[in-house]
Amino acid sequence: MSNDRKTWLAFGVIAVLLAIIGFAQSWNVSLGILNLCIISAVMALGVNMQWGYAGLLNVGVMGFAALGGVSAVLVSQAPIAEAWEASWGRLLLAAISFIATILVSVLCYRKLVPGRMRGLGITLTIVVGLALTRWSFDPAVASIEAIEPAKTGFLGGMGLPIIFSWLFGGVVAAGIAWCIGKVALGLRADYLAIATLGISEIIIAVLKNEDWLARGVKNVTGLSRPVPYEIDLQSSSWFIEAVRWWRSGALAAADDVAQQAMLKQFVIDASSIFVKLCYTGLFAAVLALVLLLSVKALDSPWGRMMRAIRDNEIAAGAMGKDVTRRHLEIFIIGSAVIGIAGAMLTTLDGQFTPTSYQPLRFTFLIWVMVIVGGSGNNMGSVLGGFLIWIVWIEAEPVGVWLMQVGTGWLDESNVLRLHLLENAQHMRLFFMGLVLLLVMRFSPGGILPEVVRKQ
Repeated sequence: MSNDRKTWLAFGVIAVLLAIIGFAQSWNVSLGILNLCIISAVMALGVNMQWGYAGLLNVGVMGFAALGGVSAVLVSQAPIAEAWEASWGRLLLAAISFIATILVSVLCYRKLVPGRMRGLGITLTIVVGLALTRWSFDPAVASIEAIEPAKTGFLGGMGLPIIFSWLFGGVVAAGIAWCIGKVALGLRADYLAIATLGISEIIIAVLKNEDWLARGVKNVTGLSRPVPYEIDLQSSSWFIEAVRWWRSGALAAADDVAQQAMLKQFVIDASSIFVKLCYTGLFAAVLALVLLLSVKALDSPWGRMMRAIRDNEIAAGAMGKDVTRRHLEIFIIGSAVIGIAGAMLTTLDGQFTPTSYQPLRFTFLIWVMVIVGGSGNNMGSVLGGFLIWIVWIEAEPVGVWLMQVGTGWLDESNVLRLHLLENAQHMRLFFMGLVLLLVMRFSPGGILPEVVRKQ
């Protein structure tokens, strides 16, 4: 079967699965899964750029997704005037001290002769600089967190529409990726994986403990939305009339009293579906743009160079290619895409919860999407994002159903039956392992493996 035909068939199966969920459960559930599938696909594309294009083993996906998530807070939340008034002077002094420490340390490294004096100079600069920074920073943090901690206790944001946070999240993730890449990209693959995993845990620890930044574990809720609110739609005459026209057949069969009750329920259901469709349109536009740029980049001379470096770094370096620089480029680009997806996810949730960032969800699962879909193939990563998320969400209800059917012949008070039903939710791990095992056995390159074109 040709690759194009396999692609159409695979996405056709995804469409059928979403339709089955819509008819069997509800269209609200189906559209909710679809939106998360799109976000997961964008995140998988970012990982595929790093691994599929360049062979970089980034196990810190969770950290970059969290950076995108906190960007939604920093962009959309209104600034807390009292916090700024109480601390802006000390924060400015702390920022100046920190930047000066970095600049003087770099200057010492470049100007001093290698040896004991250079080491001593850099050490003293860092110690004194950090001491001055903390002398200004700690009182500023205390004053910020003391301002109505139950409601605010942080600086707030820029008060801009949250959709701008998608771009801002990508920029923040790219900036942190540059800092990480300058230090860690010289490491061997396994050490790079350990380094990125550790750095992602550091990022999450900072977001959990620095309340002045985004309230820490107290969370930021009620973030603004780029789409209408359901309650506003339910009171809008144009929306009510549109629902009345759409469901006119069902309403015509009922009397006046029943019509009002039915119309009210129809409007409530339709408002939720309408909002999810609005999110789908926005997310799909981002996915289409990222996918288009990814395909163009991979098929360009730059993309061929990246794959040549991935396949044989020594040969590429011998031909004059700056391997480290190219690795840094793709590491930054892939991390920026992950940051965009993280900001999209926080926008959809309407809240930022640092404790929700777990390696299983935001690293392992994304890697499974890339591997199952087909690393090195952009469409494969998108397919993996859709398929794995559907399996991850639907494995629990399917597992419960299988346990109920499989233990139906046992007495309702049977200990084994009760144990299996109580732990049916863990079937999702079994299903994930089964999918990964089957794909690796029968299609080691993924469902849609990378297509190698002869130039």
